[in-house]
Amino acid sequence: MKIAVIGANGKEGSLIVEEALDRGMDVTSIVRDEKKAKTDKFLVRDVYSLKKDDVKDFDVLVDALGFFGPNVDQYVPATKHLIEVLEGTNTRLLVVGGAGSLYVDKAHTKQLYQEADFPESVKPLSEEMGKSLDVLRESDINWTFISPAASFDAKGPKTDEYVLAGEELTFDKNGKSEISYADFALAMVDEIVNAKHQKERISVRW
Repeated sequence: MKIAVIGANGKEGSLIVEEALDRGMDVTSIVRDEKKAKTDKFLVRDVYSLKKDDVKDFDVLVDALGFFGPNVDQYVPATKHLIEVLEGTNTRLLVVGGAGSLYVDKAHTKQLYQEADFPESVKPLSEEMGKSLDVLRESDINWTFISPAASFDAKGPKTDEYVLAGEELTFDKNGKSEISYADFALAMVDEIVNAKHQKERISVRW
């Protein structure tokens, strides 16, 4: 499979690249600085400079971009641009999502970031990522949005295990909702290979 990863030099993006390479995939890094490319094949592009010709030959485009602080409002316009680029192509879009937009009730009316105990500092990020998910739902492209557990651990171990869930926040037998970056990358590449959740948002935890 031929895949491209936007944000391939980031903490999660680099692990997705590593996992994909380990599976024998043809991986291209899309980065803003060629010195930060994690693969022999790379494109030097800002997300907004990507064009159809750049991505049309890939089976999958992975969006592992992270916008923080004053740039958090870039999630929606970046997602809209990727939709425009992918419209009319056969390339799937897989997005590294956030936990904040997961639902905490079966009626799917209340989201995690609306909970009183959710960190106030993270709410803007969660809200913008949730809005980008809404934009994807309204699009015609083939997308999959993968949300991590409530606790997303960059330094956590790779256990090679995870539990696949849906739109609701779920917990293990000890009442914890956790996943490491490494096992999230495993789940992402599994979905790239298996394509079982097209045009869906899914979630993963331990």
